[in-house]
Amino acid sequence: MKKTCIIIVGPTAVGKTTLAIQLAQHFSTDIISADSRQCFKELNIGVAKPSALELQLVKHYFINSHFIKDTLNAAVFEQYALAKAKQIFATHDIAVMVGGTGLYVKTFVDGIDEVPVIEPAIREQVVADYEWEGLEWLQKEVEKNDPLYFEKGEIKNPQRLMRALEVKLSTGKSIIEFQTQQKQSRDFNIIKIGLEMPREALNKKINSRVDEMMKNGLLNEVKTLVPYKNLNALQTVGYRELFGHLIGDLSLEDAIEAIKINTRQYAKRQMTWFKKDETTRWCMPDFSELIKLAGNK
Repeated sequence: MKKTCIIIVGPTAVGKTTLAIQLAQHFSTDIISADSRQCFKELNIGVAKPSALELQLVKHYFINSHFIKDTLNAAVFEQYALAKAKQIFATHDIAVMVGGTGLYVKTFVDGIDEVPVIEPAIREQVVADYEWEGLEWLQKEVEKNDPLYFEKGEIKNPQRLMRALEVKLSTGKSIIEFQTQQKQSRDFNIIKIGLEMPREALNKKINSRVDEMMKNGLLNEVKTLVPYKNLNALQTVGYRELFGHLIGDLSLEDAIEAIKINTRQYAKRQMTWFKKDETTRWCMPDFSELIKLAGNK
């Protein structure tokens, strides 16, 4: 009998953490997080990390496992998560994975494409030009040099845009062309379950959660991270906007509203990504529905 990994996906604030813990408790097993920010020790409030109590209830992997200066990407996550799944399967039939970072989940399930080698001089020039010219310039350069990526990729994420541009300038090929590798076969079963709720209800939850984060001290957390604000780990919603406030670009009220807007847009992009996968089974964030889709093993 093959082991099984149950993967819970869905947009931010939909309730993945609570239900994943309930599911792990039901099967007496552990959780692997597939969140590209909750893994950082220095980030807490702004990434909606599970509480200390929740982390005591069920063992979590890829939570508080790395520092913001560490280099992390989908390839690193794939190796980490596969090793932890093997570790869990040594004593359990079921493992639970939960998270909203679609690329990390896809890489765990299907493997990752070959990463092209980039000329260091090209990388340094792209980074320097972006830091001088800004996001709008970067978007125009990618649109001009790699229209294929511009049409299909994340055009508001400077890290992804710089990666696309440096790959094109180094190899002459679109980064999309490196993303056609055959799927890997895993030696365990995978069940993917997506959580969803009406857009209006989710938006209300997002707005409430941002207000709660501010009450819990998000601004003070961001203040402690100002020396590291240019690191890739901090180019994320909830931190960028408050960095803008701290340097005087935004009032606190405007920064909070920007976090809410950007989080709602992020949730929409997450749903677009996850809905493309026809193997994902969908339900409302309800444990009885979740356990049915999980097969109640």
